[in-house]
Parts: sequence; structure tokens; C-alpha cells
Amino acid sequence: MQTNLADFIKGTREGDEAEAILRACVHCGFCTATCPTYQLLGDELDGPRGRIYLIKQVLEGETPTRKTQLHLDRCLTCRNCESTCPSGVKYGRLVDIGRRIVEARVPRPAAERLKRTTLKEVLPRPGVFGPAFAAGRLARPLLPAVLRDKLQPARPAGQWPTRSHARKMLVLDGCVQPAMAPNVNAAAARVLDSLGVQLVAAPRAGCCGAVRFHMNDQDGGLDDMRRNVDAWWPYVENGAVEAIAMTASGCGVTVKEYGHLLAHDPAYAAKAARIAALTKDLAEIVCDFEGEIAARMAGRVTERIAFHPPCTLQHGQQVRGKVEGVLRAAGVDVVLCADSHLCCGSAGTYAVLQPELAHALRDRKLANLAATGAREIVSANVGCITHLQSGTATPVSHWIELVDRALAGS
Repeated sequence: MQTNLADFIKGTREGDEAEAILRACVHCGFCTATCPTYQLLGDELDGPRGRIYLIKQVLEGETPTRKTQLHLDRCLTCRNCESTCPSGVKYGRLVDIGRRIVEARVPRPAAERLKRTTLKEVLPRPGVFGPAFAAGRLARPLLPAVLRDKLQPARPAGQWPTRSHARKMLVLDGCVQPAMAPNVNAAAARVLDSLGVQLVAAPRAGCCGAVRFHMNDQDGGLDDMRRNVDAWWPYVENGAVEAIAMTASGCGVTVKEYGHLLAHDPAYAAKAARIAALTKDLAEIVCDFEGEIAARMAGRVTERIAFHPPCTLQHGQQVRGKVEGVLRAAGVDVVLCADSHLCCGSAGTYAVLQPELAHALRDRKLANLAATGAREIVSANVGCITHLQSGTATPVSHWIELVDRALAGS
């Protein structure tokens, strides 16, 4: 794709990156076939190729409009298009660059600004979000449906292991997961404890930065990332931990990109790259213990289980087959549904900001999951779990909770 960037961005770090991404695109349109919003809306501008053209126009000096902003807002950033693209176009980075520029130039209505500001100021702060979530649960019947969906009952965390092991890994508590799904990290800690690995949470670590970064407060998101680097670095620098375990794939894909996102910051570039290199999704860690887990879980899970792979796992991190591999090795009848590569509609704050599209995608996904005949659905990201559970009576949990239950039974 030929480009002629405007002076305001030409020769800048973001401009050079965007130009390289644009020039990699060959207009083939393969991406539209796997774009969830294009499938729903049938509008070229609601698919990756159309959005790339919109961003290109803005970068070349055309004035963006509310219509431009709307089409970029509708993007889930699921990055399915990146998995499909034969040319390796890094669409996720391009849309972040485009959204930031459009956000600065196109004013939003007051109600929309208030909603977005509330989300990016409340969600990344566990000390604020936790009490707000608890209060919301009490007032749930009085709230709009879009908020009721996010206030699903949380399973109690249970006991955190107290044993110390020579092998240690950091774990990120995150921002919303401690309130919405406290049992996930506890279950991961129990499973790894039984395998001789101790999970350690750094007290000052918090939101991975994705919430604010992807809502166009990129400076705020980068500050969240720097805070985490500072919190983790003492453990990394002295060799106290061998990895950073991510139990939420949405956080994992962001932390794995710290090296790139902070490469321009001389005080953090090297540290961020090291942090990113040490970061592993929980599935990447647990699969190393597949044989031991299989022996201990054998025969413990008899019902069919459907696995919903989050976009942040299969497209963002390009981690595929590992969860299914661990469960199948243990004799679990685990299945993927039709169109398992498509987004469920959660996509971080998307389900709150674009509820109609999010619900349509959720209902499609749940229909495909129901067709598998599975008695339980498991996933790997708190957002997907909460979003799916809001539309079905079938239990939805994190896959590590299933493993934890089975190992406890053994």
C-alpha cells in the first residue's frame, strides 16, 4: 500500500511504525472473512481492510469525523485478522495509533465521555473497583442490563497455599479479577503448589495497562505498565522468580508487549523487554506438567467440557492447543465449538461501550457452545467468562478451576 503521511506524523516513531504496517497490507481482504463485526454488519468500514483505509486517510491529513470514530470504536481489537493475514499486517498496533489520533481530534458527546472516563478511572484501580463491584451486586436488580451482565456471582477463592518452594513465579492479581473471579488465581496457586511451584504476587503490581491504553489514554496505560515493571523488577533482577504467570489472557497479551510499548523509554526499555520475555500464559506453564497432571486427574472429569479460547490467547498471544492438550491428556472430553476462532464479544470494555454488538456476538458464541452438548464451559480470561455467563445457565469458569477441582478430588 502506497503512503504519503502528513507532516504532523511523518518521521515520528508512531508514524514510522504506522507506515511500515500500512505498506505491508496488500488489500487482499482475507481479513474480512474472519472479522466478527464485518460478519454482523456487512460494512466494509466495519472490517479490518476498511478501517485500515480510514486510518490511512487520517494519517495522510484528511480530517476524521464522528463516522470515522464510530467505525474504529466498533473494532473489538480481537486480532483475528492478524491470524488470517498472509502479509503479517500488525493491525492491532495500527488501530491503537489511529484511535489515539482520532480521539484527540473528534469530540465525543458528554454522556459518552462520562462513560469512558468512568471506566478508565474505576476499572484499573482494585481499591475502587472492588467496593463498587460489591455495591453493584447489592443493587443489581435496579441497574441497566449492560451492567447487570458484569455483576455475575463470584466463586469464593478458597485457601491460598502456604508452602514455600524453590521454584517461584510471579502472578498478576490484575484490576477486576480479584473482585469478579477471586478463585482463579487461588486455583492456579493451588495447582502449581501441588506441582512444586510457588506463586508470588508483588504488592505494588496492578492493572496491566490494557484498560487505559486501549481506551486511548495511552499515557495512562504506559504509566500502569511502568508501575508493574517497578513492582516486578526486584524479583526479576535477583533471580528470585523464573517466570511471570498470567491467569488472564487479556493481561498476558499486554504484558508480553511491554518491551515494544516501552521501547521508546530509555529508563524502562531494557527492563520491560526482560519482563515481556519472562511472561507466560498459565497454559504455557501448566503444559510442562502435562504428564503429572494427567496421571492425577485421570477419570476425575467425566462430563463433556467446551473450551472457549479467548482472542487474546489464540490471536494476541498465538497460543493454541495447550489448554485442550492438558485436558485431553487427562482424559477429559474437551471440545471446541464451531467458529471457535471468532470473538465472544467481551473484548475488555467493549461489552459496556457496544452492548448490542457484544450481545449479538455472545449469543452466537453461546449457541455454538450449546451445540457441542458440553455440560460446562471453560475459558482463560475473566472478561470472556463473565460475558458468556451473563447469557447462559451453563456453568462458565476458568479452565484452571476445573483442574483444581479435579486434583482436589484426587
